[in-house]
Amino acid sequence: MGPSITSCGPKLEPDCSFARYRTRTEFLDKVSEVVAQDIVDIMLMSASNLELLTERGVFAESRVKPAIRANDTTDIWVGRGATYATKPSRPFRTASLDPARRHTDLGLYSITFNNDLDADHASLEAFADFRAEADAMGFRYFLEVFNPNVATGIDPEVLPFYVNDCIVRCLAGLTRAERPQFLKIVYNGPKALEELASFDPSLVVGVLGGGAGTTRDCFELLSQAEKYGARLALFGRKINLAENPLAMVRLMRAVADGDLAPAEAVKAYHGELQSTGQTPLRALATDIEITEAVLKRAA
Repeated sequence: MGPSITSCGPKLEPDCSFARYRTRTEFLDKVSEVVAQDIVDIMLMSASNLELLTERGVFAESRVKPAIRANDTTDIWVGRGATYATKPSRPFRTASLDPARRHTDLGLYSITFNNDLDADHASLEAFADFRAEADAMGFRYFLEVFNPNVATGIDPEVLPFYVNDCIVRCLAGLTRAERPQFLKIVYNGPKALEELASFDPSLVVGVLGGGAGTTRDCFELLSQAEKYGARLALFGRKINLAENPLAMVRLMRAVADGDLAPAEAVKAYHGELQSTGQTPLRALATDIEITEAVLKRAA
């Protein structure tokens, strides 16, 4: 829905070097494997991919809840050579809820605030239109709020709290029936997450995974986010770009459940790669390091 062909992830050689990008069929095979593993709670995908997986019978007897990306704003249009994401996000929806509803009643709606009156007003108007359509069809949603995708003129130290205020403001007038099931937001550090998670107990906060990073970054994000109030983790690239996605998911669950500390989980992951003869993308000494600044500050 954003990077298009490259979003299916790399097809790796045995030595973990890049061969090519996966085809759509290969990607759907990977998604099917994760669903069959029965560890994740929700599988988020495009409406078109959900249709194909439903035809395969992937969700027929699974407890995993399928969900669709209900909109695809311009800040995720990041195809090769594209510059759309350098301009303030504009609302757009490829998916139509009526046909999508045949396969699921849950979707992700995304919005990005940029401290730009015209752009943010347009985004909020589109969000209102979506809510009305969703309500009429009995379609539930969760809300993804990205950090600004362009310069805002806001002090970086204040920016996380600007995002918090935007989230609360855009939901403030909504009745319970209109509100999202939960949030998917960027982890902007302990103070910002604690503030939002504690402000309204009825608002369930989840974090998004962001870039690939190291394996330690992935596990550390899970651990810190839960510590400071998050109750969900919605990760894509950190799983899709892993050498062994199924092992990554299993160990993510172990960290989230408190069974393993982040550093222990990295060692366990590399142990599994070694036992299956897989070459890691990074040596253990590198992969166990925290590289993302927001995680370093709270580690």
